[in-house]
Amino acid sequence: MGIVQKENIVNSPLPLFSLNHVSFLCKSVTETAKFYQEVLGFVLIKRPSSFDFEGAWLFNYGIGIHLLQCNSVNDVRKKPPFINPKDNHISFQCTDVEVVKKKLEEMGMEYVTTVVEDGGIEVDQLFFHDPDGYMIEICNCHKLPVLPISACPLKVPHSNERNQDMSMKTLCSAKMESWMMENLVNDTIDIAI
Repeated sequence: MGIVQKENIVNSPLPLFSLNHVSFLCKSVTETAKFYQEVLGFVLIKRPSSFDFEGAWLFNYGIGIHLLQCNSVNDVRKKPPFINPKDNHISFQCTDVEVVKKKLEEMGMEYVTTVVEDGGIEVDQLFFHDPDGYMIEICNCHKLPVLPISACPLKVPHSNERNQDMSMKTLCSAKMESWMMENLVNDTIDIAI
């Protein structure tokens, strides 16, 4: 008989694999559910019958939104007086921000836009509130490569030429993106075989 050593769970990442849902407290579940259906294209889905409180579950784009009826309107945060892109929010990627702008304008909804630029790539962001004052962002963030911070040196070696400094940063990003794509292709081929 041997001694079984316990794994060091403290230093191990949690066995997570995706975001399941976000949950919002609402003044009116009916009104908020209608908003998420009509504006963002979510679909009502069945929720467990054991719940003893009013609510609604919606689903689309691989994520759920759970709406919970508040006990008192004082339980729900007040709608902010202005749209602040730095406020807490959920974000959805889209293929055409202009189409979203047009739809929001047709619905008479107020929104704010910003543009984020990184390495010559521009990302359009559009922010607005749901009926309960929760912020929603629509963006084309898929334009930005997803690169782990550890993939590139934090300090780029000093250079007398500014262009050389920029090319080193770009090269690092390009190498990482190429490596990630190569691994994705190899994994896809492995699965197909």
